[in-house]
Amino acid sequence: MLSTTRLKVLLEVFRAGSIAGAARTLKLSPSALSHQLAKLEEEAGVGLVERGAQSLRLTAAGRRLAMRAQEVLDLLEATEKDLLELARADSGHLRVGFFASAGYRLLPLALARFAARHPGVELDLEEGQPHELMPELERGEIDLLVVFEHPLDPWRAPVGVEVVPLFDEPQLVVVPAGHPAGRRDRVRLAELAGEAWITSYGTGSPVLSVLERAAALEGFTPRIRCRSDHYEVTIGLVRAGLGVALVPSLGVHGATGVEVCRVVGDRLHRRIGVAMRPTNPNPALRTFVAYLRNAATQLRGALPGPARSTS
Repeated sequence: MLSTTRLKVLLEVFRAGSIAGAARTLKLSPSALSHQLAKLEEEAGVGLVERGAQSLRLTAAGRRLAMRAQEVLDLLEATEKDLLELARADSGHLRVGFFASAGYRLLPLALARFAARHPGVELDLEEGQPHELMPELERGEIDLLVVFEHPLDPWRAPVGVEVVPLFDEPQLVVVPAGHPAGRRDRVRLAELAGEAWITSYGTGSPVLSVLERAAALEGFTPRIRCRSDHYEVTIGLVRAGLGVALVPSLGVHGATGVEVCRVVGDRLHRRIGVAMRPTNPNPALRTFVAYLRNAATQLRGALPGPARSTS
């Protein structure tokens, strides 16, 4: 019989990619963790790791068992919850991760309705970028994570994580009040090539924001005056006349002292979704996702449509 404790050890080694990283997460010494792996190999009857002088990697059997381990652990957790009669959507504990601009409109809509209908569910909320919170979702420390993806900067969900799409949110050009672009319904980024820009830090290698990726397709390199991942900061700098910005529409909600217009481009939008582990046994999870989808439907009807090229 395989030890569930040792399966957890193997799973964390698989995620961390090293004994040292897994030991830090599990708060074990590297030697204790190595001992647990050795015992698991005895239980499994097959080699799970290949040890080198300076490195360790999982064998094919080790990788397969690690990928199965989360399913086993989730099933055991579900069984325990059933035995304790906790499998009710109107009680328990729900842990939600989200990025900042989802907290302006989308999440409050869903949370208010869910909390009113299910007051017995304890809610824990954690704000952060999707790539920062994804490891917590994988480890089961949060139940679901509101995520986004830019078509110009795509990513793939980790093994064992499912992403349910909610809606596509258009990018908008934000300019100071009185700026000529603010009087237009739509604009091309290349028309603002001479402006100073406020943009985000971005991702990838090289690290590029969505603005920089989009500008490259339009044939120019934007002059970046400031980078911030907080849209309140971005809007404030634009309001002060220090530049213009490309901001997803959720990030513009409630902004005053600026003007916005749609930007032409088939891939200039953000795909909003909710990530979860399909094997997560929390009974409140699927119920809350339904509330998120309803809130997304309401928001989608209020968002401007994308500006399409007519050429």
